[in-house]
Amino acid sequence: MSGVRRLGADVEDAAARYLLAKGYTLVARRVKTRSGEIDIVALDGEVLVCVEVKFRARGAPELAVDDRKTARFHAAVEEYLAKAGGPDRPVRYDLIAVSPDELRHHEDAFRG
Repeated sequence: MSGVRRLGADVEDAAARYLLAKGYTLVARRVKTRSGEIDIVALDGEVLVCVEVKFRARGAPELAVDDRKTARFHAAVEEYLAKAGGPDRPVRYDLIAVSPDELRHHEDAFRG
């Protein structure tokens, strides 16, 4: 695994551990669809949470989530939900932004 991929996997692992510590239940990780990827799918109580994880060594990771990335993420979630038979519960879209010294969790970061 390349250094960049290893870093990405390590950051996603940290985000998953964070969610588990908050009491979330992990459903799936690194879900690949034709439209894109969902980094983490989890349950927060009865709410299905689709999570985008972004890392930046410099600057705010949140700024890396532009309109194009958001559209691809929404399309990936729609494909995932269609394969799963549609949502039978509320769905929320979260962002976990990671920098070298901080992890920030933005609940309901972008609407589906």
